[in-house]
Amino acid sequence: MKAQVLHKYDPEMKQDIWVKEEEVPNPKIEKASDVIVKIGAAGVCRTDLHVIEGEWRHIQDPDDKLLPCVMGHENAGWIEDVGSDVEGFKKGDSVILHPIISGTNGTCLSCRKGLDTHAENGSMPGLNIKEGGYSELLKTSVRNLIKIPNTLTPKDVAPFSDAGLTAYRVAKKATRHLLPGENCVIIGAGGLGHIAIQCLKAMCAANIIIVEKSETALKHAMPLGGDHGVLIDGNEVERVKELTKGNGAEAVIDMVGEKGSTSMGLNMTKNTGSYYIVGYGEDIKIKSVDMIISERNIIGNLIGTWSELYELMELANKDLVRLSMQEYKLSEANQASHDLKNVKVRGRAALVPYTSLFSDLFRSKACRIKAG
Repeated sequence: MKAQVLHKYDPEMKQDIWVKEEEVPNPKIEKASDVIVKIGAAGVCRTDLHVIEGEWRHIQDPDDKLLPCVMGHENAGWIEDVGSDVEGFKKGDSVILHPIISGTNGTCLSCRKGLDTHAENGSMPGLNIKEGGYSELLKTSVRNLIKIPNTLTPKDVAPFSDAGLTAYRVAKKATRHLLPGENCVIIGAGGLGHIAIQCLKAMCAANIIIVEKSETALKHAMPLGGDHGVLIDGNEVERVKELTKGNGAEAVIDMVGEKGSTSMGLNMTKNTGSYYIVGYGEDIKIKSVDMIISERNIIGNLIGTWSELYELMELANKDLVRLSMQEYKLSEANQASHDLKNVKVRGRAALVPYTSLFSDLFRSKACRIKAG
C-alpha cells in the first residue's frame, strides 16, 4: 500500500520535504480483536507538526526507535477486514477511530471507568506507534471503532477523532456549569475553536465571546455561534471586561496556549470562574496569592473518551456541528503540512486517499463547510 513516511525530525522546520510516499507492507490481522480499516480521510493535525520538529521526541521516542513512521491519528474510513472475535462490524462499514489504543485491550481500571485517554500503556498511531493514517490502510482494535451515521462519510468526520473530540470535551466540561446569561470566551477560532463554538451553542445558552487575532478567522467563526467577536489588538482584555460588566467570563477556553494567550485568558476569567487550557507552548504563570484570592480554576484538557466521540457523532448527525475542512490527496501530504504551518488552512486539513464510496456520496449531508 502507499503511505507517507517520516524518516527524520526537522527541529528548525525548514525542510521542503518532511514525508516521502513509499510502498509499505499492508497491515495484517494478528489478534482476534484486530480490524483493518481502509482510510477514507486522515486529519493533518498541528500535533503532527510537533512530531516532525521532534517536540514529542523525549516523551514518545526517547530511544529513537519510532522513525521511520507514518503519522496520522485522526482517522476514519471503511472496514476492510476483521479478526475472528469481532462482532457488530463487517467489511464496508463506515467507521471513525478513537485515537487512544489501550495497552491492556481495555481491561485496565482507567478504561473500565471510561477514561480511555488515561489507559495504561496507551498509544496513538503516528506518535508512538509507527503506523498511522497517512496511508491507504490502518490496523486498529475493534474497541476503538464507532460507526459513522449514514448521513455522513469518513471524510466528513475524520478530524473529529482528535480535534473535534478535544473541542467537544472542553465544551462539555464548561457547559456543566455555564448558566443562561453567563459568558464563555473562546481564544482562537481556528481548527479546534470553530468546533468548540458549535458544541457550546448546541449544548448551552451562555453568551459566546470569540477572541481571535485574525479578522478573517473571526468573520468565519461568528456565524457558527458567536454572540460577540473581539479582535486581538492589545485591548482585548478590556473589551471582554466591558462585555461582561467588568467581571470577566465564567469560563475561558484557550485553544492557543502560547504567545501570551495564557496571561490573557486568566485576566479574562471571572473570580470563581474556570480557565480551560487546550493549546500548549508556554508556561502558565500566576501568583499563588492571586489564585487564592480569586478562587479561579485552571483545568487541563486532553482529547476525549470513546463515549464522548460517540456523543460528538450524534451532534454531527443532527447537523449541529460541522467541520470546516480543506482536502488534500495523500500524495499532497507535504503541501498540507506546510499549509498548516503557514496558517493557510481554514479549519482542518485532511488527506483523502480514496474517493468516498458511491453510496456515501448520496447519503452525505455535505457536513463540511468548504474553505473559502
